[in-house]
Amino acid sequence: MGYDPERPAEVLVVGEALVDVVSGAMGTFEHPGGSPANVALGLGRLEVNVALLTRIGRDERGKAIAEHLERSGVRVLPESWVDAPTSTAIATISLDGSAHYIFDIEWSLPGILTGVQPRVIHTGSIAAFLSPGADVVRALLWSASDMKATEVTFDPNIRPALLSDVENVRQAFEAIAGLATVVKMSEEDASWLYPNRSPFDVLTTVRALGPRLAVMTLGGEGSILSAGAFLIEVPASRVDVIDTIGAGDTYMAVLIDAVLEEGTQSLTPDVVRRIGRRASRAAALTVSRAGAELPTKSELDNS
Repeated sequence: MGYDPERPAEVLVVGEALVDVVSGAMGTFEHPGGSPANVALGLGRLEVNVALLTRIGRDERGKAIAEHLERSGVRVLPESWVDAPTSTAIATISLDGSAHYIFDIEWSLPGILTGVQPRVIHTGSIAAFLSPGADVVRALLWSASDMKATEVTFDPNIRPALLSDVENVRQAFEAIAGLATVVKMSEEDASWLYPNRSPFDVLTTVRALGPRLAVMTLGGEGSILSAGAFLIEVPASRVDVIDTIGAGDTYMAVLIDAVLEEGTQSLTPDVVRRIGRRASRAAALTVSRAGAELPTKSELDNS
């Protein structure tokens, strides 16, 4: 496993990498985190040639993040390094395995990125909404075709602790969703962005913005995938939940891997159902163990 410099990156992930300071019944531990960074890590473990554009400090935490990602085959682009401290998120784990966050984060990016021509560009979470970096993210997505990318994937992964104005966030979400070919959101994202609306209604709204595939994850109730003129409901894979951190990122990584394999131009119900089931199995592997340990390709293929 490892990034192959002889081949161009198949996927460019743009978004935050930070340190999760996790407190729970077993004590307090530090883990590399950040939703987009976790997606990149998941892709690396699925043996996808993936590059990450992020913002990490030249400190011990930043070095730990980079080493963690690189061990799983992710190339951290040199534009990602800054002299400021690496961002953190303090995560408290409840008895049911859910996580609640307090963030100390700065998000900015260089305005110019050269030499990367991926087939897929992915972004989401804090990176898509927190200025000034969010402005650069949107500019990169606008230039996706110039970068030779044929697919844009987006996971809003809303962080209410950092965002207060729902209307402005909804407008930003819809602007990026309109540039995307695939949008994946959680039930919590949907409830925050579009309160008092059913999952099916929200997916209809999102599809109308332009994506060819829209997905909503429903935790223990599974997921719903909308493409073409059909909806596919996929049950969750049953496991004992230890830690939900990284579950949505795992699902997203598998979606992106499927987009590389299948594209989104002519998705059929059978293909979409197969994608949903594989993503569900992958997420189940992640939540069955502590510390956002996303599965490898071998683990997923043999699950």
